[in-house]
Amino acid sequence: MVTQIVEISKDGHHLSKHRGFMIVKRGDVEAGRVPLDDITALILSAHQITLSKTLIMELAERKAPIVTCGKTFHPLAMSIPYDNHYDQTGILWMQIDCSKPFAKRLWQSVVKEKINNQKVVLEYFEPASPILGELNILSRRVKSGDPENMEAQAARRYWTALLGADFRRDFQTGLENSMLNYGYSVLRAATARAVCGAGLTPALGIHHHNRKNPFALVDDLMEPFRPLVDKTVRDIMNDKSQFEDDLTPDLKRTLTHVLDLDVIVKKGNSTVMNALYRLAQTFVSSLQTKENMMEFPTLKPSDKLF
Repeated sequence: MVTQIVEISKDGHHLSKHRGFMIVKRGDVEAGRVPLDDITALILSAHQITLSKTLIMELAERKAPIVTCGKTFHPLAMSIPYDNHYDQTGILWMQIDCSKPFAKRLWQSVVKEKINNQKVVLEYFEPASPILGELNILSRRVKSGDPENMEAQAARRYWTALLGADFRRDFQTGLENSMLNYGYSVLRAATARAVCGAGLTPALGIHHHNRKNPFALVDDLMEPFRPLVDKTVRDIMNDKSQFEDDLTPDLKRTLTHVLDLDVIVKKGNSTVMNALYRLAQTFVSSLQTKENMMEFPTLKPSDKLF
């Protein structure tokens, strides 16, 4: 599957559909075109952009979300397809009928997988770090629903070990945080596409449940994949001499290629995008059987994007 994240980062462009392509124009001059079938997600980071309704419909039919980013590339809004699956209503009722104890067990497996993946990434960069043992212990201590918040305890140790003692995860400050925001926006859009493609309603999560968040399930299922973005940011910071102190187009392109990284699934190697689809599908299977059948990939941290 072709994965292509398209970002519009400069003001004054109009986006429309023409013969299977998304056409980008500035005034009467065509700035570029992209096959609609190749678009995984459309990211709007500029402030003055117009889109045709026909284009929005065409992207929705292809299950490609439209993400609107704020100044620090944190996603502020997302447009996703609705009613585009043969059994969407049946799956919605399964989500509604999912019991709290079962949802907590599913969330337990998500948190354990996330912490394990953080450990894999940290071990790649800091093989002698004492934090590795702590992450291993925290992963084993995750209980149903993670009532002791092992996820947050692991995060505090992990960020310091991965990006330095002075690093603070903050949506508003620093190049590292801007890169993380952008990478997570790409990952969130791809997860939303996988969730909708599986017929799931993204507002009904198993852990995230803020009534103002229409993408709670997306935020749940993307958690184990976040360390791939973290790993890419650490790679970039290690080669910082190659880049400016700003989120340049080259850095953005590097971050979007996270979806093309290889991971290991039951049947062999897979891209992150395909692994997201598989996770969403096996989440549906879990709802159907009331057993945890979710399939998470194994990371391959030795892969580099540049």
